[in-house]
Amino acid sequence: MPQDHLKPLTSLRFFAAAWVVLYTYIHELKGAFSIGLLDKGYLGVDLFFVLSGFILSYVYFDGFKDGRFSYGKFVTLRLARIYPLHIAMLGFTLLLIAAAAVAGLHLDPNAANWAALPAHIFLVQAWGLAPTASFNHPSWSISAEWFAYLTFPATAFVAVKLHRRPMLAVGLAMTLMAVMYAAFQGVMGFSLTHATFQWGALRIVPAFLYGAALFLAWRAGAVRRSGVALTGAIIASLTMIFAASFAPVDLIIVLAAGLLVLSLAGLAPEPGESGVLSSRLLVYLGEISFATYMIYVPWKWVYLKGADRLLGLQGQGLPFVWWLAGLLALVPLSMLAHHLIERPFRDVVRYYGEKWLKSGIWRGFGKVNFTRSTGEKGVEN
Repeated sequence: MPQDHLKPLTSLRFFAAAWVVLYTYIHELKGAFSIGLLDKGYLGVDLFFVLSGFILSYVYFDGFKDGRFSYGKFVTLRLARIYPLHIAMLGFTLLLIAAAAVAGLHLDPNAANWAALPAHIFLVQAWGLAPTASFNHPSWSISAEWFAYLTFPATAFVAVKLHRRPMLAVGLAMTLMAVMYAAFQGVMGFSLTHATFQWGALRIVPAFLYGAALFLAWRAGAVRRSGVALTGAIIASLTMIFAASFAPVDLIIVLAAGLLVLSLAGLAPEPGESGVLSSRLLVYLGEISFATYMIYVPWKWVYLKGADRLLGLQGQGLPFVWWLAGLLALVPLSMLAHHLIERPFRDVVRYYGEKWLKSGIWRGFGKVNFTRSTGEKGVEN
């Protein structure tokens, strides 16, 4: 399947990461102000979850349907995608905590909860196994992604069963999301869209399934016409802005974010053509967005402490120029993290992971299939 359709979605990852980062960083600005959409920036994570369900279905659906899906190889590739940068940033956070302790500085009330460290190492901190939002807190969503990866065959199985009835799949996914949001609020007393280390693994379920269902709609040609796709993208964007400002219901915003994903997938340019969301710059920023997301909290700690000492702010907030400089610095730092850690160590994990699968008793695990045939000719992600 051609990868051009993924370019606008890769660019969308950049905007999702920026949404989350701005939600956190805006409060560090002196005279910080409130804007509806920024106040809902935590939903950028749910947008990532919808994107993940869509993209993984895009890449692996045909292989799963035709019996060419290897669970072992899939898990190896997904672990290689997320774990190296996660563990590197966990190590960096530990160094920051040690340095702050020596210098007598205070980073964050829950920065160092050692009881949570094993959960972070094994990527299960969003499974209800971490007592607090410790260390590099945004990594909770990577733990939730890991849960979705491990259970992906169940998602793919349902998608295959419903692929001839895509609108039913979308309707069921939307209904499931509404039911889960309401049930979680009733039982836990807070919104599922605020679940992080407390059941963040449950938070990804409706969004990921919604993304997979939207893929089925895209596959069936729901946004085949560029005019329909553009109209859908405009409606989705306006709905998100309006809902965030005047009817701040998380469910509406997440559902609209899904419509945006579906619409942008339909806006991919034809071969030989170009589009804004398929531009090299935005696609590249999307490619490094995982690094942006993983480094922004440790960087904020470092930058705020440094600026506070240099400027003598005493916690009063950053002047705009300094605030903007700290924000823009995330781009080159993300590039470094992406090219020096994420990509090279991803290749290392893939190499040794595949060797492991081919050896001894793990050979069979590497060929686990969930449909009628054996072997794998699937695509890499």
